[in-house]
Amino acid sequence: MRVLVSAASRHGATAEIAAVIAATLREAGHTPVVLAPAAVTGLDGFDAAVIGSGIYAGHWLSSAKDLLNDHREALALMPVWLFSSGPIGDPPKPVGDPVDAEPLVRLVGAREHRVFAGELVRSRLGLAERTITAVVRAPEGDYRDWAAIEAWSQEIAAAITPAATGTRR
Repeated sequence: MRVLVSAASRHGATAEIAAVIAATLREAGHTPVVLAPAAVTGLDGFDAAVIGSGIYAGHWLSSAKDLLNDHREALALMPVWLFSSGPIGDPPKPVGDPVDAEPLVRLVGAREHRVFAGELVRSRLGLAERTITAVVRAPEGDYRDWAAIEAWSQEIAAAITPAATGTRR
């Protein structure tokens, strides 16, 4: 199965999650194609999609939202999974889904939305972002749970067999 894997990532941490998802799908025998949201011009030839975004102030990045909005009809015809990356700390905060999650799930009929903890490296941030993270006392570090990301990716890989999706190969 050919699977679009796309993630909007401001500083690279969410893109790294997308790369692990793609690697896990590849190991399961699928053909993932990793593209930045702005690089997706159409969905012909894709059997499924996994789309994610880093979360800032509780919202998905606009490029990921634009991808879902621009291709909502095609996405509604295939299995789609959504993920968000952003909570930081131990335990990760904020708790709960981003503001955009439920409307985006409904928009494309996604099978699931999953939130993964993110990474904060202050040296990668601009002045405004460093100031905000200092004011809210956001803890620096990598809080991504790679085992959970791989396990979720394996669940997706198992769910996108031709028999499970109703497609013929």
